[in-house]
Amino acid sequence: MLYIGIDLGTSSVKIILVDEKGEKLATVTRHYPVEYPKPGWSQQNPEDWYDAVISGLEELLDGQDKSKIAGLGVAGQMHGLVILDNEDHVIRPAILWNDGRTEDQVAYLNNQIGKDTLSGHVANIAFAGFTAPKILWLKEHEPENFTKIHKIMLPKDYIVYRLTGSFVTDYSDASGMLLLDVQNRCWSDKLCEICYVKKEWLPQLCDSKDRVGVIKKEFDYLFGGNEICVVAGAGDNAAAAIGTGCINDGECNISLGTSGTIFIVSDNFDVDNNNALHSFAYTEGRYHLMGCMLSAASCASWWLDILNSIDYDGEFTDMNSMLGDNQVYFLPYLMGERSPINDVNARAAFVGMNAATTRREMCLAVLEGVSFALRDCLEVARKLGINVNVSTCCGGGSKIKIWPQILSNVLGIDINLPATQEGPSLGAAMLAMVACGEYESVSEACDAIVKIQETINPQMDIIEKYNKKYEKFSKLYPALKDVF
Repeated sequence: MLYIGIDLGTSSVKIILVDEKGEKLATVTRHYPVEYPKPGWSQQNPEDWYDAVISGLEELLDGQDKSKIAGLGVAGQMHGLVILDNEDHVIRPAILWNDGRTEDQVAYLNNQIGKDTLSGHVANIAFAGFTAPKILWLKEHEPENFTKIHKIMLPKDYIVYRLTGSFVTDYSDASGMLLLDVQNRCWSDKLCEICYVKKEWLPQLCDSKDRVGVIKKEFDYLFGGNEICVVAGAGDNAAAAIGTGCINDGECNISLGTSGTIFIVSDNFDVDNNNALHSFAYTEGRYHLMGCMLSAASCASWWLDILNSIDYDGEFTDMNSMLGDNQVYFLPYLMGERSPINDVNARAAFVGMNAATTRREMCLAVLEGVSFALRDCLEVARKLGINVNVSTCCGGGSKIKIWPQILSNVLGIDINLPATQEGPSLGAAMLAMVACGEYESVSEACDAIVKIQETINPQMDIIEKYNKKYEKFSKLYPALKDVF
């Protein structure tokens, strides 16, 4: 049988068609715009997502044997606030995960409601990207839109709703709203009250692999009239973890996408006492700790734009002899930062340049800066007693050949590169396979489908150099915080 995986990203939607072994038969990408109405703001029109998904599916399925399509799963960018009125019309553009307009609301939640109260009820404190602060911002700044709210949903759930009519979300994605009691996997009465949210506005909660509906008849022209099972799906990072086989206790996946994440699976519920890492739910009763930085591969894209270059291979190759010796540092805070510093005002900066600094040193500094910021997150996990010795790695940044090696050296761990780099879209398709009975569990699907293509080991003679560079990097943000 065949399965469809949709990854609703920030800049584009990626859709794949795979067989039951995870072999990719077709793939389509559709881009859509991001609006930046003010500095630090970021929003999108959900109709653009829907149009891109439908046109993408049309191309993906053209010429395919539609009678073999059994299931569909959707993964997507997390935290985005999508609101619908009582006629199911989108009220305003969705406020995205990397939007920083909620600084005042975050301060109110963390300082007046209190971090202990938040962590006690929903396992996390407020971050600007989370959904709940956006709801408070909407109530204060767009009260006319707030009064129209009939449904609140996340980006991927809007696509599921349009395709099936089912108003649902999964635990992994809901964890990032700051409205979910993560440990007990239910909506928090306390946080709904604090954020003026009626529980009937919120979707039904499901496990990622749960069947939540079938494709509507209006899409028979796309799917040939077959009954296509649709699953709840997952937030993009949870889906990426599944797509890279990261499913068992203690396993780790690093994503070098638009954002950068470290995702560590746990069989047991746990909370970082400083709330620098997110404590989120995962599939099949598991949980995960996650560190998320707002700009990762997007830093490389931004820098190439500055250079007026599209040559990833040309700009980032032949750097092996430079590893550990670069004297230029880069703070990767293009959109502020989430983990672990939680500062919407943090900004990117090059430090350490002199008259002899070269273009290649600055290129390398960008990759190193993101890697150091990911180490910030890993160090928090290490202080919790979590010992990570190996991690899978996915996302567009992992395709820059030198970057996994830099990451391995900076973190001091082995980096496994999966044979299939589709990440979230493959994970979404795998969830559909489980719902359709192709596999008995997500764990079984991961064991059967995910294969490691290459393992990158740390270069022992360079690790100590990077440890010393990391010590210096760690001093830069505190030194510049007041300037930001």
